[in-house]
Amino acid sequence: MTQPRHARDTERGRYYSDPAGGPDLVSVTNVLGTGVSKPALIPWAVKLTAEWVLAHRIEVARRALTDREQLLKDIKAVHRDARDRASDLGTRVHHRAEKMALRAPFEADAEVDPYARQLAVFWDRWGVDLDEHIVAAEITFVHRRLGYAGTGDCMVYLPTGPRRRLELWLIDYKTSATRPASSVYPEHALQLAALRYAEAVLLPDDTDGAVPRIERAGILNLRQRSHALVPMPANRRAHRAFRGALETTKWLHPAATTYPALLPPAADARLNRKVA
Repeated sequence: MTQPRHARDTERGRYYSDPAGGPDLVSVTNVLGTGVSKPALIPWAVKLTAEWVLAHRIEVARRALTDREQLLKDIKAVHRDARDRASDLGTRVHHRAEKMALRAPFEADAEVDPYARQLAVFWDRWGVDLDEHIVAAEITFVHRRLGYAGTGDCMVYLPTGPRRRLELWLIDYKTSATRPASSVYPEHALQLAALRYAEAVLLPDDTDGAVPRIERAGILNLRQRSHALVPMPANRRAHRAFRGALETTKWLHPAATTYPALLPPAADARLNRKVA
């Protein structure tokens, strides 16, 4: 995802400043990263690290004897570097998608081109007119009462209703070089529900606008050679689940990391006598 205009990174993750002057709003992705367990990440990191070690086994064996400390640092960084590269590519794809939706010029990027072509194919197959059917691209949703904000990738009308009636979709783009185009994570429904049931959207002049009546929500998975639109159950139940993660996040972020130890009565008495 691109860096939204009012978003900033903090020691506790991304927060949004409120142009209306209120308290900072925790980002939806921050909530999901803090308050929702992601068990799939650990096996992915282990697999990636093991593959790297096997691919560099001669180097690893040599450096284990001559450069052990730095080798350990390099091995620990394997999955972090891969995550950062994927995140950077995802940001660039989102940036290109926004420019394409707005018919704005964009910089050449050969690594992004395959994903952008798949987005163009998706629009073509669904008969999307960029001027008539796309309501907004990269629009920020805010929920001041609950204290969160997030950015939606695209709101677009698609002919998915009865007799091909146009329905307004809230769509989030996801990119991956390895996962199938049909795959999603459960927390994606929470992300979309958080935006769908926000209180307002921020207009270009930073004033509030009404959230349109969003009828469907889904993930548009963009891959180098394929794509898939996966509908998600971003309903009120999913929003309640998101609110639970939000409360967890609000508790964890300001929580202390150390607390004073409690001494037993005898030890406390001895300490007082020694001070006296």
